[in-house]
Amino acid sequence: MEQRILGKTGRPVSTIGLGTWQLGADWGSVTEEDAFAVLEASVEGGVTFFDTADVYGDGRSEQFIGRFLRAHPDLNITVATKMGRRVDQVHENYTLKNFREWTDRSRRNLQQDTLDLVQLHCPPTSVYSNDEVYDALDTLVSEGAIRNYGVSVERTDEALEAIKRGNTASVQIILNAFRLKPLDEVLPAAKEANVGIIARVPLASGLLSGKYAPDTEFPEDDHRNYNRDGSSFDVGETFSGVDFATGVKAAQEFSGLVPDGVSTAQAALAWVIAQDGVTSVIPGARSASQAAANAEAGGLQSVGADLAGGVRDIYDSYFREAIHPRW
Repeated sequence: MEQRILGKTGRPVSTIGLGTWQLGADWGSVTEEDAFAVLEASVEGGVTFFDTADVYGDGRSEQFIGRFLRAHPDLNITVATKMGRRVDQVHENYTLKNFREWTDRSRRNLQQDTLDLVQLHCPPTSVYSNDEVYDALDTLVSEGAIRNYGVSVERTDEALEAIKRGNTASVQIILNAFRLKPLDEVLPAAKEANVGIIARVPLASGLLSGKYAPDTEFPEDDHRNYNRDGSSFDVGETFSGVDFATGVKAAQEFSGLVPDGVSTAQAALAWVIAQDGVTSVIPGARSASQAAANAEAGGLQSVGADLAGGVRDIYDSYFREAIHPRW
């Protein structure tokens, strides 16, 4: 699989990474056995980048990764985690004291003395422009708790603010065939500033797998059930903020663009990594077979490039008016 340098970290990472929100069991039940099978299948497929967060299963995802890497000490895996969502989302909580506590907990969970990359996990918008926050993050680097830091964002304006900061190594942002706004300004700005782009929610919470119907139901503990209205966290995290029924129609149209021998999900991932400025895309997986299929998309960049015109047409027809101004 192709390796790209993750911004100012200087570390090579696979174009297809692994997002591990699912391993925290926030998408329905995932057993310990299945979690380790997902990690194993990803590595076998060439994945060298894991993304997690301290809030995924309240540390469950981080702990699985830590145990897995301890059992496979020869692997060269870059692990990115995130912090900040385990407390009330107010600016005042983003302090050096809390940062130290949060990173110490993640270091224990991941069994790492120094964390490869820590990202602020979609904090209040005012945090991205606060000098003291970046000073605190620089302090964590100087103390050896973390090697690099970045941000995970909901909106493009938040990404652009973080990119201005000289030591921001990466920006994680929702980017998929149904969310095109980052292509306008964020990707060019990040490329110019040597900031890595980690594309999250690349399948629009599964819509771009092409497997859903208007009457598809999700478990009660799955955010695709309980957060469709944004009552638990930003609605853009669930189906990329698009109306589910509309998303199903658009996904069916997207599936019609996909060549034979390639799954709809693989084509959607290939489209993301074909975008200039993207470093890695981080689909999740609940099974080893899903993880293996995702990794295979790393060799399909030309397929993704061929979808450019069709993706733009679908976005303009179904989503641009409704969501482009929002995120």
